[in-house]
Amino acid sequence: MLTELEINNFAFETIPTISVDCVIFGYDNSMLKMLVRREFIPMDGKIHVEWKLPGNQVRRTENIDETASRILKEQTGLENIFVKQFMVFSDPNRLKTRPQDFEWIKPRLKDERVITVGFYSLVNLSDVDNSTLVEDANWANAYEVTELMFDHNEIFDEALKKLRYDLLHDPLVFELLPEKFTLTQMQKLYEAIFNVSFDKRNYRRKVNKMTYLIPLDEIQTGVSHKPARLYSFDRDIYEKTRTERFDFRV
Repeated sequence: MLTELEINNFAFETIPTISVDCVIFGYDNSMLKMLVRREFIPMDGKIHVEWKLPGNQVRRTENIDETASRILKEQTGLENIFVKQFMVFSDPNRLKTRPQDFEWIKPRLKDERVITVGFYSLVNLSDVDNSTLVEDANWANAYEVTELMFDHNEIFDEALKKLRYDLLHDPLVFELLPEKFTLTQMQKLYEAIFNVSFDKRNYRRKVNKMTYLIPLDEIQTGVSHKPARLYSFDRDIYEKTRTERFDFRV
Protein backbone atom coordinates (compact mmCIF):
# COMPACT_ATOMS: atom_id res chain seq x y z
CA MET A 1 0.00 0.00 0.00
CA LEU A 2 1.22 3.51 -0.81
CA THR A 3 2.36 5.73 2.03
CA GLU A 4 0.64 9.08 2.62
CA LEU A 5 3.79 10.88 1.40
CA GLU A 6 3.84 8.87 -1.84
CA ILE A 7 0.16 9.59 -2.42
CA ASN A 8 0.66 13.33 -1.81
CA ASN A 9 3.70 13.52 -4.11
CA PHE A 10 1.85 11.64 -6.86
CA ALA A 11 -1.19 13.92 -6.53
CA PHE A 12 1.05 17.00 -6.81
CA GLU A 13 2.60 15.75 -10.08
CA THR A 14 -0.68 14.63 -11.62
CA ILE A 15 -4.23 15.84 -12.08
CA PRO A 16 -6.11 13.53 -9.69
CA THR A 17 -9.47 13.81 -11.45
CA ILE A 18 -8.33 13.05 -15.01
CA SER A 19 -6.83 9.79 -16.27
CA VAL A 20 -6.12 7.98 -19.52
CA ASP A 21 -7.00 4.33 -20.15
CA CYS A 22 -5.58 2.55 -23.18
CA VAL A 23 -7.01 -0.39 -25.06
CA ILE A 24 -3.90 -1.79 -26.72
CA PHE A 25 -4.88 -4.16 -29.51
CA GLY A 26 -2.34 -6.64 -30.80
CA TYR A 27 -2.54 -9.03 -33.71
CA ASP A 28 -0.69 -12.32 -33.83
CA ASN A 29 -1.24 -15.66 -35.55
CA SER A 30 -4.72 -14.75 -36.86
CA MET A 31 -5.83 -13.72 -33.38
CA LEU A 32 -6.89 -10.34 -31.98
CA LYS A 33 -5.36 -9.75 -28.58
CA MET A 34 -5.41 -6.98 -25.99
CA LEU A 35 -3.01 -6.00 -23.23
CA VAL A 36 -4.32 -6.32 -19.69
CA ARG A 37 -2.74 -5.56 -16.32
CA ARG A 38 -2.95 -7.85 -13.32
CA GLU A 39 -3.81 -6.53 -9.87
CA PHE A 40 -4.09 -8.34 -6.54
CA ILE A 41 -7.28 -7.27 -4.74
CA PRO A 42 -7.90 -8.16 -1.06
CA MET A 43 -11.48 -9.23 -0.47
CA ASP A 44 -13.15 -11.34 2.22
CA GLY A 45 -9.81 -12.18 3.78
CA LYS A 46 -8.37 -13.46 0.51
CA ILE A 47 -6.27 -12.03 -2.33
CA HIS A 48 -8.06 -12.13 -5.68
CA VAL A 49 -6.33 -11.77 -9.06
CA GLU A 50 -8.14 -9.20 -11.20
CA TRP A 51 -7.42 -7.60 -14.57
CA LYS A 52 -7.72 -4.06 -15.86
CA LEU A 53 -6.66 -1.91 -18.81
CA PRO A 54 -3.31 -0.11 -18.84
CA GLY A 55 -3.79 3.44 -17.64
CA ASN A 56 -2.54 6.29 -15.52
CA GLN A 57 -3.36 9.79 -14.42
CA VAL A 58 -2.43 12.82 -16.50
CA ARG A 59 0.66 14.70 -15.40
CA ARG A 60 0.31 18.45 -15.00
CA THR A 61 3.02 18.99 -17.61
CA GLU A 62 1.37 16.77 -20.25
CA ASN A 63 -1.41 17.05 -22.75
CA ILE A 64 -3.72 14.07 -23.09
CA ASP A 65 -1.99 12.64 -26.16
CA GLU A 66 1.37 12.77 -24.39
CA THR A 67 -0.11 10.82 -21.49
CA ALA A 68 -1.32 8.09 -23.84
CA SER A 69 2.09 7.87 -25.52
CA ARG A 70 3.80 7.68 -22.12
CA ILE A 71 1.54 4.87 -20.97
CA LEU A 72 2.28 2.90 -24.14
CA LYS A 73 6.03 3.36 -23.75
CA GLU A 74 6.06 2.56 -20.03
CA GLN A 75 3.89 -0.51 -20.31
CA THR A 76 4.89 -1.99 -23.68
CA GLY A 77 8.27 -0.42 -24.41
CA LEU A 78 6.92 0.79 -27.76
CA GLU A 79 7.17 4.28 -29.21
CA ASN A 80 5.79 6.00 -32.30
CA ILE A 81 2.93 3.56 -32.78
CA PHE A 82 -0.63 4.28 -33.84
CA VAL A 83 -2.78 5.65 -31.01
CA LYS A 84 -6.17 7.35 -31.22
CA GLN A 85 -8.50 9.00 -28.73
CA PHE A 86 -12.03 7.64 -29.06
CA MET A 87 -14.23 8.59 -26.08
CA VAL A 88 -14.45 10.27 -22.67
CA PHE A 89 -15.91 8.24 -19.81
CA SER A 90 -17.42 10.52 -17.18
CA ASP A 91 -19.93 8.50 -15.17
CA PRO A 92 -19.59 9.86 -11.60
CA ASN A 93 -19.64 6.30 -10.26
CA ARG A 94 -17.40 4.65 -12.85
CA LEU A 95 -14.87 3.59 -10.17
CA LYS A 96 -17.65 2.08 -8.07
CA THR A 97 -18.91 -0.41 -10.64
CA ARG A 98 -17.55 -3.17 -8.42
CA PRO A 99 -17.31 -2.34 -4.69
CA GLN A 100 -14.10 -4.33 -4.19
CA ASP A 101 -12.32 -2.30 -6.86
CA PHE A 102 -13.30 0.97 -5.26
CA GLU A 103 -12.17 -0.13 -1.80
CA TRP A 104 -8.81 -1.13 -3.28
CA ILE A 105 -8.21 2.16 -5.11
CA LYS A 106 -9.80 4.50 -2.56
CA PRO A 107 -6.57 5.09 -0.56
CA ARG A 108 -4.91 6.34 -3.77
CA LEU A 109 -7.65 8.86 -4.59
CA LYS A 110 -7.75 12.55 -3.81
CA ASP A 111 -11.21 12.74 -5.35
CA GLU A 112 -13.67 9.88 -5.74
CA ARG A 113 -14.69 11.07 -9.20
CA VAL A 114 -12.16 10.48 -11.97
CA ILE A 115 -12.92 11.24 -15.61
CA THR A 116 -10.95 9.06 -18.01
CA VAL A 117 -10.11 9.55 -21.66
CA GLY A 118 -10.09 6.36 -23.72
CA PHE A 119 -7.44 5.70 -26.35
CA TYR A 120 -6.90 2.66 -28.51
CA SER A 121 -3.72 1.63 -30.27
CA LEU A 122 -2.68 -1.03 -32.76
CA VAL A 123 0.50 -3.07 -32.60
CA ASN A 124 1.78 -6.02 -34.56
CA LEU A 125 2.94 -8.44 -31.88
CA SER A 126 5.82 -9.57 -34.07
CA ASP A 127 7.25 -6.08 -33.40
CA VAL A 128 6.87 -6.36 -29.63
CA ASP A 129 9.66 -7.47 -27.34
CA ASN A 130 7.70 -9.01 -24.48
CA SER A 131 10.65 -8.47 -22.15
CA THR A 132 9.84 -4.74 -22.28
CA LEU A 133 6.30 -5.23 -21.00
CA VAL A 134 5.60 -3.81 -17.57
CA GLU A 135 5.42 -6.36 -14.79
CA ASP A 136 2.04 -8.10 -14.47
CA ALA A 137 1.05 -7.24 -18.07
CA ASN A 138 -0.25 -9.98 -20.34
CA TRP A 139 -1.54 -10.35 -23.89
CA ALA A 140 -4.98 -11.99 -23.78
CA ASN A 141 -7.36 -13.15 -26.50
CA ALA A 142 -9.65 -10.15 -26.90
CA TYR A 143 -12.73 -12.36 -27.15
CA GLU A 144 -11.92 -14.36 -24.03
CA VAL A 145 -11.47 -11.45 -21.64
CA THR A 146 -14.42 -11.52 -19.26
CA GLU A 147 -14.78 -9.25 -16.24
CA LEU A 148 -12.38 -6.32 -15.97
CA MET A 149 -12.06 -3.88 -13.10
CA PHE A 150 -14.02 -0.63 -12.79
CA ASP A 151 -15.80 0.25 -16.06
CA HIS A 152 -13.04 -1.20 -18.21
CA ASN A 153 -15.35 -3.67 -19.96
CA GLU A 154 -17.35 -0.72 -21.24
CA ILE A 155 -14.16 1.05 -22.34
CA PHE A 156 -13.00 -2.08 -24.18
CA ASP A 157 -16.39 -2.54 -25.88
CA GLU A 158 -16.40 1.06 -27.12
CA ALA A 159 -12.79 0.78 -28.30
CA LEU A 160 -13.60 -2.34 -30.32
CA LYS A 161 -16.60 -0.62 -31.91
CA LYS A 162 -14.44 2.36 -32.85
CA LEU A 163 -11.62 0.15 -34.16
CA ARG A 164 -14.06 -1.74 -36.39
CA TYR A 165 -15.61 1.48 -37.68
CA ASP A 166 -12.22 3.00 -38.43
CA LEU A 167 -11.01 -0.12 -40.22
CA LEU A 168 -13.96 0.15 -42.59
CA HIS A 169 -13.28 3.81 -43.33
CA ASP A 170 -9.50 4.30 -42.98
CA PRO A 171 -6.54 2.17 -44.11
CA LEU A 172 -5.55 1.30 -40.54
CA VAL A 173 -5.23 -2.39 -41.36
CA PHE A 174 -1.78 -1.68 -42.73
CA GLU A 175 -0.61 -0.64 -39.25
CA LEU A 176 -0.83 -4.32 -38.30
CA LEU A 177 0.37 -5.98 -41.48
CA PRO A 178 4.05 -6.41 -42.35
CA GLU A 179 5.47 -4.21 -45.09
CA LYS A 180 4.99 -7.08 -47.54
CA PHE A 181 1.92 -9.26 -47.09
CA THR A 182 -0.42 -11.67 -48.86
CA LEU A 183 -4.09 -11.04 -49.53
CA THR A 184 -4.88 -14.01 -47.30
CA GLN A 185 -2.97 -12.41 -44.42
CA MET A 186 -4.98 -9.24 -44.94
CA GLN A 187 -8.26 -11.19 -45.02
CA LYS A 188 -7.41 -13.09 -41.83
CA LEU A 189 -6.62 -9.83 -40.06
CA TYR A 190 -10.01 -8.36 -40.94
CA GLU A 191 -11.72 -11.59 -39.92
CA ALA A 192 -9.94 -11.60 -36.55
CA ILE A 193 -10.94 -8.03 -35.74
CA PHE A 194 -14.54 -8.38 -36.90
CA ASN A 195 -14.83 -11.94 -35.55
CA VAL A 196 -16.43 -13.12 -38.81
CA SER A 197 -15.53 -15.10 -41.92
CA PHE A 198 -15.53 -13.32 -45.28
CA ASP A 199 -16.47 -15.01 -48.53
CA LYS A 200 -13.16 -15.27 -50.35
CA ARG A 201 -14.56 -14.31 -53.75
CA ASN A 202 -16.28 -11.17 -52.46
CA TYR A 203 -13.18 -10.25 -50.49
CA ARG A 204 -10.86 -10.65 -53.50
CA ARG A 205 -13.29 -8.72 -55.69
CA LYS A 206 -13.13 -5.86 -53.19
CA VAL A 207 -9.36 -5.71 -52.78
CA ASN A 208 -8.70 -6.06 -56.52
CA LYS A 209 -10.29 -2.62 -56.93
CA MET A 210 -7.76 -1.05 -54.56
CA THR A 211 -5.18 0.62 -56.81
CA TYR A 212 -2.98 1.35 -53.81
CA LEU A 213 -2.42 -2.37 -53.17
CA ILE A 214 0.69 -3.06 -55.23
CA PRO A 215 1.40 -6.63 -56.39
CA LEU A 216 5.10 -7.36 -56.03
CA ASP A 217 7.32 -9.63 -58.09
CA GLU A 218 7.87 -11.65 -54.95
CA ILE A 219 6.21 -14.67 -53.36
CA GLN A 220 6.18 -16.11 -49.88
CA THR A 221 9.13 -18.18 -48.75
CA GLY A 222 9.43 -20.83 -46.10
CA VAL A 223 5.78 -21.98 -46.24
CA SER A 224 4.51 -25.54 -46.54
CA HIS A 225 1.70 -24.62 -48.94
CA LYS A 226 1.82 -23.08 -52.39
CA PRO A 227 3.50 -19.68 -51.89
CA ALA A 228 1.28 -16.68 -52.52
CA ARG A 229 2.13 -13.38 -54.17
CA LEU A 230 3.20 -10.57 -51.87
CA TYR A 231 1.65 -7.09 -51.90
CA SER A 232 2.49 -3.72 -50.40
CA PHE A 233 0.43 -0.66 -49.51
CA ASP A 234 1.33 2.58 -51.33
CA ARG A 235 0.12 5.48 -49.22
CA ASP A 236 1.02 8.07 -51.86
CA ILE A 237 -1.27 6.39 -54.39
CA TYR A 238 -3.97 6.08 -51.76
CA GLU A 239 -3.81 9.81 -50.97
CA LYS A 240 -3.73 10.82 -54.64
CA THR A 241 -6.47 8.54 -55.96
CA ARG A 242 -9.08 8.41 -53.25
CA THR A 243 -12.21 10.41 -54.02
CA GLU A 244 -13.92 9.56 -50.78
CA ARG A 245 -13.08 7.84 -47.55
CA PHE A 246 -11.61 4.37 -47.55
CA ASP A 247 -14.47 1.85 -47.69
CA PHE A 248 -13.82 -1.81 -46.94
CA ARG A 249 -17.36 -3.09 -46.52
CA VAL A 250 -17.50 -6.57 -48.06
